[in-house]
Formats: sequence, C-alpha cells, structure tokens
Amino acid sequence: MRVSVIVRCCNEERDIGRLLAGILRQRGDFEPEIVVVDSGSTDRTLEVVGRYPTKVVHIPQAAFSFGRSLNWGCAAATGEILAIASAHVYPVYDDWLQQLVTPLLANPQIALVYGKQRGDKDTQFSEHRIFARWFPEVSTPWQTHPFCNNANAALRRSLWAQLPYDETLTGLEDLAWAKAVLALGYGVAYQAEAEVVHRHRETWGRIFNRYRREAIALQQIFPATRFSAWDLMRLWSANVAGDSLSALNQGQLWAKVSSILSFRAAQFWGTYRGFHTASAAVEDLRQIFYYPAPWQAPPPSRRQAVPLTYEGQGEPHGP
Repeated sequence: MRVSVIVRCCNEERDIGRLLAGILRQRGDFEPEIVVVDSGSTDRTLEVVGRYPTKVVHIPQAAFSFGRSLNWGCAAATGEILAIASAHVYPVYDDWLQQLVTPLLANPQIALVYGKQRGDKDTQFSEHRIFARWFPEVSTPWQTHPFCNNANAALRRSLWAQLPYDETLTGLEDLAWAKAVLALGYGVAYQAEAEVVHRHRETWGRIFNRYRREAIALQQIFPATRFSAWDLMRLWSANVAGDSLSALNQGQLWAKVSSILSFRAAQFWGTYRGFHTASAAVEDLRQIFYYPAPWQAPPPSRRQAVPLTYEGQGEPHGP
C-alpha cells in the first residue's frame, strides 16, 4: 500500500528538514511518497527539500489558497491514503504514520483521521493549553462532530476525488471537508498515538491574522455562527483566567502573564474582526493572510515507545 504525505510550505527552511527526515524514518507496512507543495518560497526551503526524495509541486502566490494547494498536492499524489502534514511539524515516534493510517485501514467508514499535536519550548503558554484541549491523550475511534486539523491528518484518496477541498475558504478547509463527509454517513477519528510537535513561531500580528481568516471561513461553513463583542470579552476573560491559574499552579505566572494576555488578545480580537469582515474584502486581504512579513504545560505522553531524535536535523536549515 502506498501512503502519500502532502506537505504545504512557504519559507519553511528552519523546520521542513526535520519533518522530511522524520517521515523517512517511519516504519510500517506501506510505501511512503512525499509531495511538497511550495507556494513561492524565497528562502532556502527548496534547497532543503532537494536533499530528500520528494515530488515538488509549485503553486503561484496569485493562485494560492489552503484548499487549492491541498488539491494540487492530492492530485499529484499516487497513494491510496493521503496524509497531510504542516511543514513546521515533525513526528515524535517512528510509528507516527502507521498510527495515523490505522483507523482508515481498520474501518472502511472512517473518512479522515487526525492526530495529536503538542508544542515545543518556543510555543506560547496559551497555545500549549489549546493543544492539550483540542488533542487529548485518549483516542476517539468515531467522532460525531467535524473538528479536525490537517496539520496532522490522513484521508482516503477515493473520497477526496469525490469531494475536493473548498478552494474559496480563507482557512478551516479541513473542517469543511469533514463536515461534508459526515453528511454522507462517514466518520472522523482522532488518533492520540499519532503524535507530532507543532512549531509555531508567530508574531502577535500573525496570530491575529490566523484567527481572523479562520473566523471568516467559519462563517462560510456555519453561516448561523455569531461572535459578538460580549463573546469577545467573555471568552478573553475566561481564557486569561484559566491560563493564569494553570501558570500559577506551575509556578510560572509572572514569567508567562504577559504572553497569556497578548496571545488571548490576538486570538479573540482576530476572531471578532474576522466575524465582522465583509466577504467582499477577503481578496484584498490575501497578502496579509497567506504571505505575511517574514518571520499549561502539555500533559506527558502515556506511550511506551522511544521518541525519535533529530540530531543534525535542527535549526537553522535542517540536515
């Protein structure tokens, strides 16, 4: 069986080498294929990618959207199963890919699987808490809601051929796809054992823009969804309080309080602005959303497997 791993990237020279090295070290009963979809990198990303056995697809910046880049990558892939990984994640264990595809092999009614994500030492404290909430330690073999995240996911190529990703969305194309396959009677699975480290190094402005474009997309996917000024204040206050209590319990409150306040402000102000952005203005925001200017602790894993080491695949430019 062939599993194609699709990696979208733009200016990811610091991280993509670690991911590609981790993919090649996976063990399992499959033949891996790596498809890299590059959307106009101007750093050394393609030089790093060239050190690995990959198929590279180039998508012009003017044509880019998250859904379109995925569709181009899926079309270039030859695997029966399509795995998707962000260029700034890397697998923790050498059975990551096997764990990710296992629910698809075990149950033909499962359309999509997504795996656990955790942060690293540079991850904001609040985002560590988000990862722990969104990606718990216990797997869910059949999920009744469409939440998923294709920074670390796998799906059936046959279903993608019937239902390509929505190319008009400014984000959350994974959520829209999961919603569509659930409506057809398929299931979504969460696989905690398929663990990656997700390395976000975003400025406050980029965090704001990420949540803003996702809020715009959420309105398209679920038109009845609303986010008021009251929601903004209520959720900002509740999350700042929760983060602060967690940091206090860990003896890190004074070290983390500034980042907690800033991250949650960027998150919820971006969400609020996204819900109040006219759809006609989205095209004008393309450069900001897709090509911005450069650049609680998670619970311990219960797995007994030995984590991969990445000596020689670290910063700044991979192996």
